[in-house]
Amino acid sequence: MQGTTANTEDLLRQAEQGSRQALGALFACYEKRLERMVRLRMDRRLQGRVDSADVLQDAYLAALEGFPRYVQKPGASFFLWLRGIVGHKLMDIHRHHLGALARDARREVSLSPRAGPPATSEAVAAELLARRTSPSEAASRAERRQRLEEVLDGMDPLDREVLVLRHLEQLTNAETAEALGIQESAASKRHLRALKRLRQMLKSP
Repeated sequence: MQGTTANTEDLLRQAEQGSRQALGALFACYEKRLERMVRLRMDRRLQGRVDSADVLQDAYLAALEGFPRYVQKPGASFFLWLRGIVGHKLMDIHRHHLGALARDARREVSLSPRAGPPATSEAVAAELLARRTSPSEAASRAERRQRLEEVLDGMDPLDREVLVLRHLEQLTNAETAEALGIQESAASKRHLRALKRLRQMLKSP
């Protein structure tokens, strides 16, 4: 879902008037997208130790507490605000479980704090191949996945983030720019550059 529908706008108005039920319904509207975000950005060392549902539950509780402040000074779209909370919770979980071993997105690439941890090349490759690979191609999937991970690792980190946000998290170009703290024109250029590299790889035998 990109932007807001009449239904979500109505729920947002109800939430602003103090309805927790409406806020819960709003969160549910975006739950699948937020769950995908967590799956893409969860450090693989935490697989089996941390459930995405727990991350979203913590984020929902934080959203309940912080919503009055959002209403007073909205700034970002409601979805990006929610996504930012999830990103912060995910980074907190990384630091809690991995300590000094946790990857800090701001060290790897200059991102807005609401961007969250960077998506892993492994998760991105798996998601992209799952969308393109037929059962008859399963035998070559491992090799293609390795090559795809190498291409993703070789990308400029910010280009890779733009690709992930646009295609896997389904953000608009404007939302992507806002999430990363860059200009829309820069987001568009980076998107085209990342797509070009990806298409070259996917066309090769």
